[in-house]
Amino acid sequence: MNMADFLSQTLPSLLFGFVFYYPFFMAYVWMAGGLSHSWVFERERHAGVNPVSLLSSLPLVTVIVPCFNEAPHLREVIEQLMRSRYPDYEVIAVNDGSTDGTGELLDTMAQEYSRLRVLHNASNQGKAVGLNTASQLARGEYILGIDGDALVDIDAIAWMLLPMLLSERIGAVTGNPRIRTRTTLLGRMQVGEFSSIIGLIKRSQQLVGTLFTVSGVLAMFRRKAILEVGFWSPDVLTEDIDMSWKLQLSGWQLRFEPRALCWILMPETLRGLYKQRQRWATGGIQTMLRYSTRILQLRNWRTWPIYIEYMVSVLWAYVMATVLFISLIQFALPDSSAWSSALLPHWQGTLLAMTCMLQMFLSLWIDRRYDRDLLRYFAGTIWYPIAFWLITMLTTVIALPQALMRRRGKRAVWTSPDRGVSSNAP
Repeated sequence: MNMADFLSQTLPSLLFGFVFYYPFFMAYVWMAGGLSHSWVFERERHAGVNPVSLLSSLPLVTVIVPCFNEAPHLREVIEQLMRSRYPDYEVIAVNDGSTDGTGELLDTMAQEYSRLRVLHNASNQGKAVGLNTASQLARGEYILGIDGDALVDIDAIAWMLLPMLLSERIGAVTGNPRIRTRTTLLGRMQVGEFSSIIGLIKRSQQLVGTLFTVSGVLAMFRRKAILEVGFWSPDVLTEDIDMSWKLQLSGWQLRFEPRALCWILMPETLRGLYKQRQRWATGGIQTMLRYSTRILQLRNWRTWPIYIEYMVSVLWAYVMATVLFISLIQFALPDSSAWSSALLPHWQGTLLAMTCMLQMFLSLWIDRRYDRDLLRYFAGTIWYPIAFWLITMLTTVIALPQALMRRRGKRAVWTSPDRGVSSNAP
């Protein structure tokens, strides 16, 4: 086959095949992993049981709440924390140079709650710095980090502590965030995302033995592990991804605990969603570039499946962007009919749509035990996987050059995110 035949016949089929079959294949991997995890690890739910009764001991837990301009919902967050059924915990709230009255509100609440201590940074230092400062002042051996907009379930501390007490090698446990911004279509679509994409992925990765990341909005860490890896990195956009890989590359294990719930606010505007996902994508690539040399060492072979899948996803984003670009200019190409025929989805589009519907239904069915009436969001979320792939493509294509050009050591500071339209946990 000469070059002309390859460019006009084989290459279009190869490009489209990769763009279609990669998400198609991974959807079934995630579904199989989610079902297996549900059957194997989530069979016994201890329904109605206070998880505190399952713990072998009751060590002091330090809850750290880094805050930047969180005044509108901070009281609700702290009051919910104080309802926890775990008996021995303290709360350290870090006001990181807020300008909206967050500091004054925290000082007022510190007078109301004896468990609450407040730290003030004079200027915006970033979430990692807040976590590092509070961790050094923490009295507990176990440190739970939550975001300033997260409503933590009354049993979340106990559920996350349970695996920690069962194994000394577990360095961190990540919880199960649920979306409480459900008043708009974009908010309801993200309800499905956290189940069909994030929930299934975490379950599947736990079966492999490596998590790509803990959820920074709700994650418990062993203080000893944090000290060993040198705390959180202040120059990484996603400190949770960075910490996850630092821990695992140092021999610590991570766990996903679906019973540890918290209710979070998410963007409900396209601009806010894009800014959030761009930060996630850039931070993820930034972390992979930083640790690739260590990951590829033979002793870290257990991390290879997750690392390879992530790098393939980056390649997929660029191939997808290439296919879309070619689709726009195909009529200017030699033998445009061959390109048009190869790039047209045909039956594959129907198959992918059916797969999306199956993935969404299965994920909502698995998570229904943690989020009541979850299946009612099925109709509004069945197409979210396609939207997820498109936004992943766009942010990843932009993230790679951003990560490469970002100066190492540059502080990652707070920006005020789109918190959506607040609503109570369902």
